[in-house]
Amino acid sequence: MMHRKRGLFALLLALAMVIAACGGDETADTTGEGGTDSGGLAAGDGSVDVFGAFSGIEAEAVNQVITDQINGADGVEYTAEYEGSDSFEEQIKIRVEGGNAPDIAIYPQPGSVVEQAADGNAIALEDLGYDIAELEGIFGDYLLSLGEYEGKHYGIPTNVNLKSTVWYNVKAFDAAGYTPPATWDELIALSDQIVADGGTPWCIGLGSDAATGWPATDWMEDIMLATAGTDAYDRWVTHELPFASDEVKRAAEVFGEILFTDGYVLGGGNQTPSIDFRDAPDPMFSDPPGCYLHRQATFITNFFDPAGLVAGEDFNFFPFPAIDQNGVLIAGELAAVFNADTDVKDFLDRFISADVQCAQGSIEGISRISPNINVGSDCYRDALIGQAADVITAGLGAGEARFDASDLMPSAVGSGAFWTGMVDYAQNGPDALDGILADIDAAWPTS
Repeated sequence: MMHRKRGLFALLLALAMVIAACGGDETADTTGEGGTDSGGLAAGDGSVDVFGAFSGIEAEAVNQVITDQINGADGVEYTAEYEGSDSFEEQIKIRVEGGNAPDIAIYPQPGSVVEQAADGNAIALEDLGYDIAELEGIFGDYLLSLGEYEGKHYGIPTNVNLKSTVWYNVKAFDAAGYTPPATWDELIALSDQIVADGGTPWCIGLGSDAATGWPATDWMEDIMLATAGTDAYDRWVTHELPFASDEVKRAAEVFGEILFTDGYVLGGGNQTPSIDFRDAPDPMFSDPPGCYLHRQATFITNFFDPAGLVAGEDFNFFPFPAIDQNGVLIAGELAAVFNADTDVKDFLDRFISADVQCAQGSIEGISRISPNINVGSDCYRDALIGQAADVITAGLGAGEARFDASDLMPSAVGSGAFWTGMVDYAQNGPDALDGILADIDAAWPTS
């Protein structure tokens, strides 16, 4: 955790530059375009296999960028392709343990990258020929430190996103006379008003195939920051503060006030595990609205339906409000390498470059914020992404931003017992909470 604390200022600097002018200085050393030595690597076999968690329209868009910007580039003698899976967390373990690891895996969970490094499966960036100081100049040392193990680095940042966002239907809000709340008390008052007016405040979906439950952990993490603050949050990530502690239990109870209050959640809180997170916000745009509020990360706009909704006109967000403390929850992706050759190295150099990252940010229908400091606000398709970058930057500047806790925890907890525990909580209600928290603690690895 000390690495993360020391790195907050560096990431602030990096993300502040995200909203600077696009395509800054495009030298080899700062864009990642082949600027590091790949000597000593085996010759490429003509293909690069990339596997990750994002799927659907986002996967299609990234593959189009890869086709246009990498596969078709001068001097490229390989074909790269990205494959996304809604069951990535489960499938990547099967593939690695079965000796069928992809060349590159793009992890939403830095804790899993560290586990692969500890197991001797992932290949260090240093061993790929990267100069870590140069990478820190591109991304800041905080993000790189998330994939650090025993002095070497195993994860290269490919995307960041803001999780502390509550989305709403602008036209429905205006028609009803509602205004975005600035505090938690105002959020609860708004929820009560919507119920009194005959509406439903919240749409929540916890379904995500083999990863079902993770949206609830995001709620818990936002509330932990908003109630207990960053120091307690950091101790929670390392299990110095157990799930059964008063601080974590209170966060779960606050979440329960949303989940279990009569009339607050469309379909009822106990039905949320059966609702896919990608479909959950759809009722917000029906006529009349099935709900008015949806808490989810910036990438959720990739799944908004119907198509053709206009950012700022049809939908907008407000930051998840403080309760007792201020906090900003962020997340992102780290690419880990399992098979190293010159093609894989060249692909990574190009994929993290400002040009390719900018191309990803400018595609209609996806919301990818680049961690590359040379990618500016005019690379993004709408102003909301720039606003999200502003929230991240402000949170980091105040020392109030933290990476998604479940993604930093050991996978047995962060993408295991924590997920399933939140599903049990939604289905069985407040009376089951003490046993659920104890079960999550019991799943924490002893070494």
